[in-house]
Amino acid sequence: MLAKYLAAGVAGSMLLASAAFAAETTTTDAASKTQASATDTSFQDAWRASKLVGLNVYNDQNENVGSINDLLMDKSGNIKAAVISVGGFLGMGSRLVALPYEKIKFSNAPVAYTGVSGAPNTAGAKPPMSSTTTTGSTANPPAGAATAKANPWYPDHAMLNATKDELTNMPEFNYSE
Repeated sequence: MLAKYLAAGVAGSMLLASAAFAAETTTTDAASKTQASATDTSFQDAWRASKLVGLNVYNDQNENVGSINDLLMDKSGNIKAAVISVGGFLGMGSRLVALPYEKIKFSNAPVAYTGVSGAPNTAGAKPPMSSTTTTGSTANPPAGAATAKANPWYPDHAMLNATKDELTNMPEFNYSE
């Protein structure tokens, strides 16, 4: 009989302890959600560096000239240069070049598509690349343009005022040891 009372007492204690832990977790979760929502608003105009790496880079003629391979920062955290992978085919034979970050512009609007003949695509045309931003800010597509909702954490693509040949002829960037 004593074993039954002892077992019931242990089971009851465990139930009470689990309820206390659940209540503590709930209040902690509510506090962390309040803190997270407060910090989310302070980073509204920030872009994720992990999403910038791999972003396609286009020139003024809407030609894909490469992709962002890396971002180089100074010790205070300011981005100084973008390392761009240029040339090659499917990653084979490509080389890295470093460009000052200020020379790159970003756009939230999709790349304007031109057909095989080079004529503009009139059916379902995407907005032109003229809706660009400089580094660190966001852009809105032109009024009346039919676009998908832009992601606030990264731009659609990057743009650079250079041709493929100019980038290919630049000195190759090597990471120093």
